[in-house]
Amino acid sequence: MPKSLRVELTDDQRCDLHALLARRDLTAYTRQRAECIRFLDRGKPVPEVADLLECNPVTVRAAVHRFTDGGIGVLPDAPRPGRPTRLLGPDDRAALAELLDDSAAKGITWSVPALCEWLRVERGVEISADWLGELLRGERFRGSIRSRATSPAARRPSPNCGTAKAAPTE
Repeated sequence: MPKSLRVELTDDQRCDLHALLARRDLTAYTRQRAECIRFLDRGKPVPEVADLLECNPVTVRAAVHRFTDGGIGVLPDAPRPGRPTRLLGPDDRAALAELLDDSAAKGITWSVPALCEWLRVERGVEISADWLGELLRGERFRGSIRSRATSPAARRPSPNCGTAKAAPTE
């Protein structure tokens, strides 16, 4: 019969684990490893932890071995090799802010896809509309961005707006 894995955390380790789990920027695998350790610390057996987290028991055992080899600090994913991704550097953000400020002063609004195209053409930055929208919301750019694309004709009032007369009824 295989030896059952047990994890007993100290109070400091438990606090560190809860602080790690409270972070909002964890990858799914990091969260899964931390939850494995948390459940095992509560006395749950490996098969039950695997069932709760909907993973393989081998994954739970790997998280335990990773934890015992290096502590809570090794639960997060290791950094990936290569050059880090470049989303929007400080220069790109400043140029985007200047564009939006100038546009707002002129009464021009931008859609997020149009901003993506501007960034691609003018700054050489490839970014998805969804991700740019998240960045703009995070940095509180609101004034001159439309939430959805509309044609310029749809934004202008029609020439007959307010001047049409009701047809007489018989």
